[in-house]
Amino acid sequence: MTHLRCEGITVRFGGVMACDNVSIEVPEGKIVGLIGPNGAGKTTLFNVLSRFQEYESGHITYRDQNVDRKKPHEMIRLGMARTFQNLNLFGEQSTLDNILIGAHRHLGNPLANMFSLPGARRNEAALVDKALAVADMLHLNHQLDKPVKSLSYGWRKRVELARALAADPEMILLDEPVAGCNDEAAAELEEIVRHVNRNLGVTMLLVEHDMSMVMKVCDYIYVINFGANLADGTPAEVQENADVIAAYLGEPTQ
Repeated sequence: MTHLRCEGITVRFGGVMACDNVSIEVPEGKIVGLIGPNGAGKTTLFNVLSRFQEYESGHITYRDQNVDRKKPHEMIRLGMARTFQNLNLFGEQSTLDNILIGAHRHLGNPLANMFSLPGARRNEAALVDKALAVADMLHLNHQLDKPVKSLSYGWRKRVELARALAADPEMILLDEPVAGCNDEAAAELEEIVRHVNRNLGVTMLLVEHDMSMVMKVCDYIYVINFGANLADGTPAEVQENADVIAAYLGEPTQ
């Protein structure tokens, strides 16, 4: 079953074509990579798919449901979470509080929460348990009470992933999850991504400049360049594609 599909997505910013008739498909339960040189349109497409960005033409379906008119919060309710290339965290708040924000879609009766009724207290306790479990999975236990702004960039990327996971998503759009990480932290996050996909069954669409990670974890890869589809295939096929090599290196294969 196809989890997410976009067809013919076109986005212009003034006279600049950010996405030019882009189409991709993400099968359920798979990790799909989206790569391309800087400025290729990857983040714009992510913003379109998560409904933060409007588009000129094309269509998006999520589990065979048309979501062209959905808003970002509606996509979260449908089961799609995302991380951001530019961190979108609350720096003054603690790591735990930031993770708890991701679980907001599981809140129960709003009136009960407003008046602190017993059901609300049970909901709150369950959300804290969920946040702690996610923090443990991402090895954030020793960071829980620290303000996010005091953490290194690599740890903040991990907090953002934890916040996305706290929503219990069926699918996550991961925007450069290992950016700013050293080799050890990147390898650890690579294993976490595999675990979330294989063991928790979360479908993933991944944008990442670390080609080693992309080639190791992705089942299938789409390459875009100058806002348009350039190539797609398995990691092995993409690595050997002359057009992809030319786009990255500026020269064809020998």
